[in-house]
Amino acid sequence: MGQSISGVGVLDKAIVILEACVDGASLAELVDRTKLPRATAHRLAQALETHRMLVRDQHGRWRPGPRLGELANSAPDVLLTAAEPVLTALRDQTGESAQLYLRRADERLCVAAAERASGLRDTVPVGAVLPMTAGSGAQILLAWEPPEAILPLLPRCKFTARTLAEVRRRGWSQSVAEREAGVASVSAPVRDRTGRVIAAVCVSGPIERIGRRPGDRHAMAVVRGGQRLSGL
Repeated sequence: MGQSISGVGVLDKAIVILEACVDGASLAELVDRTKLPRATAHRLAQALETHRMLVRDQHGRWRPGPRLGELANSAPDVLLTAAEPVLTALRDQTGESAQLYLRRADERLCVAAAERASGLRDTVPVGAVLPMTAGSGAQILLAWEPPEAILPLLPRCKFTARTLAEVRRRGWSQSVAEREAGVASVSAPVRDRTGRVIAAVCVSGPIERIGRRPGDRHAMAVVRGGQRLSGL
C-alpha cells in the first residue's frame, strides 16, 4: 500500500483486506489484491476472523463475517432519521399528507409519513405496501430504472413509458385518481451520492382540495424535499 488514507495505517490495511474478501479470497488472492506482504495480509485476516469480521468458507477462503451485518443493522437508518423533519415541513408547507416510499421488488413500501392533523386526508400508514403499477410514487421509482426493469411491469401499469419519459424530463411526477379514486399526489426522487434514485418523496390528498393538476401547486416543494434527503 501507498500513503495511509486515514493516517492510521493498520486500519487502512484492515479495510483493504475486508474489501478484497467481498467475493471470497484465499491468502494468495489477498496478497495479489491488496499488494500487502504475505505475513501482514495473513495476520490481519486472522485478526479480522477472530472478531467475526471475516469467516472462512468450506474452501478455506475468507469472506465477510456476521459481525459486519450485526453492526450495520444496529446503526440508525440515516435516510429515515432525516426524513421525519423533512416530511413534517413538507406537510406544513403544502397542507397535505407527506410520505417516503422505497421500492421492494414489484411493490413500494411506505417507510415514513407525516399526516394532516384534521380534515380530509389521504392516510398511508408507515408499513403500508402499495403497487408499483399506479401512483406518482411508483412513477418516480420506475422512471430512472433501466428498460429491462420497467418493461415487464408496463403492461400492468396505469401509466405509460411516455409518462415515465416526461417524469425524467421534468424531475417530478403527478397522478390523479390513478392509485385510488378521489386521491391525487405529487412525487419527486431521492438520490444517493452516486445519483441513483433510491426513494420517492410524496404529498397526497383529496382531488377536491389538491386539484387535478397537483404538480402546478406542489411540485417545487416536493422536489426541494427530495433534494434535502438526497446524497445522505
